[in-house]
Amino acid sequence: MLTVAGSDSGGGAGIQADLKTMLALGAHGMSVLTAVTAQNSLGVQGAWELPAEAVRAQYRSVVDDIGVQAVKTGMLSSAELVETVAELLADTQAPVVVDPVGVSKHGDPLLAASALDSVRTKLLPTATVATPNLDEVAQLTGVRVESEDDMRRAAAAVLAYGARWVVIKGGHLSGEAVDAVDLLTDGSEEHWLRATRLDNRHTHGTGCTLASAIASGLAKGQSVPEAVAAAKDYVTGAIAGGFALGGGIGPVDHGWRFRAV
Repeated sequence: MLTVAGSDSGGGAGIQADLKTMLALGAHGMSVLTAVTAQNSLGVQGAWELPAEAVRAQYRSVVDDIGVQAVKTGMLSSAELVETVAELLADTQAPVVVDPVGVSKHGDPLLAASALDSVRTKLLPTATVATPNLDEVAQLTGVRVESEDDMRRAAAAVLAYGARWVVIKGGHLSGEAVDAVDLLTDGSEEHWLRATRLDNRHTHGTGCTLASAIASGLAKGQSVPEAVAAAKDYVTGAIAGGFALGGGIGPVDHGWRFRAV
């Protein structure tokens, strides 16, 4: 499996979360680094994008020699990187999970506004599954999700850009919702995935973890609904095990299943 994403120096999200998830789910993780961040439990203190030629060289080095059974994308901070990665993905015969990372858990921007159109027109059409959260849906489509009915409209708006399936992640729905609900759809069939909403503030890395878990399932030959349902179960356990680290929002527990046996 290959992750194309940025580094989180605090280890809770990004490349680090992706590789931990892949290991926990029995996949061999490989990486293409797109950016380096100075990041901890309190936020992102700095970010430095890698040159497009470095991203392209990493990708070709891995895929041309080792091959890949699924690809997951994360932080692609500029239009140049988005377009570079989209071009590489279009030439790769493997399922692609696109996590259109826009902002960090702490609200720090990780995608330039000038890159949004490239995400819509270049990256999303390569996606077997796209996994935007509600803020990213609003950023990409202008649809504001405040209810489950709005999630259908949001899904249709994302699918209109060319993704084959989309998971609209409803974990940030306002109100007194008892469940954390996600909607998976390809525009014709719907799967509503529900789990008890957990009272744990230590949720850093949930988006990266979910996308990597989905890609791990696809790499093993699972169907999209099977892979997403299994990923939802894994992430729910990881959130339940989320722990304090530093003075802010701690990470989810990627190794929770190892401790559950």
